[in-house]
Amino acid sequence: MEVKKEIDKFKKQLHNSIDVTSREMAKNDVYVGFVYLKSITDNLIFSTAIYDPILKFQGDLTFDNLSQIIKCNDVSVVKEDDVISKILKGSVIILLSNSEEFLAIDILKFNMRTPSEPPTSPVIMGPREGFTEDLKTNITLIRRRFCSQQLVFEQAMVGEETQTQVVLAYLNDVADKKIVKEIKNKLSKIKIDGIVDSYYLLSLLSNRPNSLLKQIGNSEKPDIVAAKMLEGRVAVIVDNSPIVLTIPFVFLEDLQNSNDYYTNYIYSGFLRVIRLIGLLIAVVGPGTYIALQLFHYNVLPIKYLITIADATQQVPFTPFIEILFISLLFQILYEVSLRLPSYLGLATSIVGALILGDTGVKAGLISPPSVIVVAIAKIALYTVPEQSAQINVLQFIFLIIGASLGLLGLIGGTIYFLAYANSIENYGAPYLAPFSPFILSDNKDGILKVPLSDMKNRPRFFKNSNKDRMNDSER
Repeated sequence: MEVKKEIDKFKKQLHNSIDVTSREMAKNDVYVGFVYLKSITDNLIFSTAIYDPILKFQGDLTFDNLSQIIKCNDVSVVKEDDVISKILKGSVIILLSNSEEFLAIDILKFNMRTPSEPPTSPVIMGPREGFTEDLKTNITLIRRRFCSQQLVFEQAMVGEETQTQVVLAYLNDVADKKIVKEIKNKLSKIKIDGIVDSYYLLSLLSNRPNSLLKQIGNSEKPDIVAAKMLEGRVAVIVDNSPIVLTIPFVFLEDLQNSNDYYTNYIYSGFLRVIRLIGLLIAVVGPGTYIALQLFHYNVLPIKYLITIADATQQVPFTPFIEILFISLLFQILYEVSLRLPSYLGLATSIVGALILGDTGVKAGLISPPSVIVVAIAKIALYTVPEQSAQINVLQFIFLIIGASLGLLGLIGGTIYFLAYANSIENYGAPYLAPFSPFILSDNKDGILKVPLSDMKNRPRFFKNSNKDRMNDSER
C-alpha cells in the first residue's frame, strides 16, 4: 500500500476540510500513516496512547502487534469502504505500507454539558437530572434506572448527510413487539437529507402528520421516560438532542406531571383538575366572552353587564376586533420575549405590561374586561405547557367561532373537535383513552389518582406484553 497516496485520497474524499489531519512516520522499512478529524477526536489520547507507543515500538509493525501496544479499547480492522465512515465518527485510521487493510481506533471527543435539571420540567421533589445532547450519556441515564436484562437498545441511522444515530429503547418483556416493529419500519423508510433534532421525527413517525394535535410524547427527564417505558412505551433517543420521544402517546400524558408522583396522591388529583379547568379556559375563554357580549348579553348579571358597557363605551373597535387585537399583542410580546437576550426580556415585559396595557386602557383603545379575559386565557394556557402550541391555535379558532356563531357555535365546535380527537389512534392507542373508550382500571391514574399500591396493572388502552405490574404477594 502507498501510504501517502491513500492519505491524499481520503483527504480528497473529505474535500480537504481544514480539520482533516494526517501524520506519517517510517519505522523498520515500514511506512505508517494516520488520518483523523482533529475537531472531534481527543488529540491528547492520540499522542499518548497511539502515536508515542508506535514511535517507541521496536518490533515488527503489524496490525496484531499494534493492537497489543495501543492503549485504547475500541480497536478494529476495517476495509477501505468503511474508512471514511469511521473517520467521520471520530476514529483515527492507521495505514501500514505492508498491509491492504486499515486499523480504526475510536477516540471520539467533543464538548458536552453535564446532566442538569431541564428548564422545561422543573420539580419540587424528585430527580433533577435531565438528558443532554450526547447519545451515550442519555443511554447511560436510562440504563442506570433499569438493572434488567430485558432493557434493549436498538440503533438506526437516519439522514443521508448527517447519518444521525437514532436509538430505540424498550423493555423486551413489556413493550409490544408490533409497535417496536412498526417504529423500526417507519425509521427505515425515512429518506431525508438530515435529522438535526428529535423534533424532525415527529411528523415522520406520526400516523397523521398533518394533524394539529400532538401525537408523540416527549420529555427531557430520564425518570419520566423510564416510567413510560415501564408502562410499555418505546423511547426514541436521537443523537444531538436532549428531547427523547415516547410512543405511543395519549392526551392524558400532558395533563400529568412528574411532581404528581412525588407528592400526595389526593393533592395530585386536585392539581390535575386545575390543569383541566385551565385548559378549558385557555381554549374557549375568549370565544365565550365574545359570544356572551355579542349574542347572549341577556344571560349576564345586570351589574356585570353595566360594568362592561361602561368599560367599552369609549373603545372605537368592535368586541371581536378588540379581543383579536389584544390576543395578537400578547402573542407578539411572547414571541419577542423568547428571542430577546435575557437582559432585554425584562425590559420588554415592563414595556408590554405598563405602556401597552395600562396606557392602552387609559387611551380608550382597549377595555379592562377584555385585557383581563385574554390575560387569564394566556396564563391558563401554560397550565399544560406541553400542549401550548396546539392550544394557541385552538384559542384563535374558537375566538372566531364565538364571534360568528355564538354559544351554539362554540358547543358545536367543541363536539366536532372532541369527535375528531376521538378518531385519532396512535400505534393502537386511542387519543382520548382511558376516557374514550372508558377503561376503569386505567382511570386509577387518570384525572384523579389513587395510591401507587392500588395501581397493579399497566395501561390497557395500548398493547403491551405484560399487563401486571404488582402482585398482592409483593405488596
